[in-house]
Amino acid sequence: MSIEIEVLNGDASWAQVHPLFHAVWPPEVVATLPWAGITFAHADLRVLVLDEAGDVVSHVGLYRRVITWNGQKMNAAGIGGVLTRADLRNRGLATIALNAAIQTLRAEDAVNFATLFCEPDRAPFYMARGFQPFEGQVYIEQPDQGRVRFEATAPYVHDLKRSAPTRGTLDLCGLPW
Repeated sequence: MSIEIEVLNGDASWAQVHPLFHAVWPPEVVATLPWAGITFAHADLRVLVLDEAGDVVSHVGLYRRVITWNGQKMNAAGIGGVLTRADLRNRGLATIALNAAIQTLRAEDAVNFATLFCEPDRAPFYMARGFQPFEGQVYIEQPDQGRVRFEATAPYVHDLKRSAPTRGTLDLCGLPW
């Protein structure tokens, strides 16, 4: 299988990735997940893995934001919407997309560390790729609720420009990714 990797503007590429999101997470599946009902941010950038036909087969969303860690403001990146077409899983495509996402963030040299959130069964995948558990509290914004503690999925961090914090309080200062 031949692939191509593209890093595109998040909003502009939504139409291109929407079919993959719908196939992997149709509404009836999302309704059963721990993060059902949570409003998420839109990706600033998207890493797409395309097959020979130009179809999106794997995706990673990238988010950039000023957040706070223990009250200190810092530039951080979010990684979210990591998904691969069901019939092409376990072929390394998500790893390729995730590596391209980390490489993109490092090349920008503008964010201190990356964060992502995942369900327990996905944690070994991310930990094998350099993510560490964040032991602490995470706060997010939600429409009609304001600032709330985020506990739907577990937080993980990845070193970029500096060592990622692994304890304390993170406030995403906006919607989660």
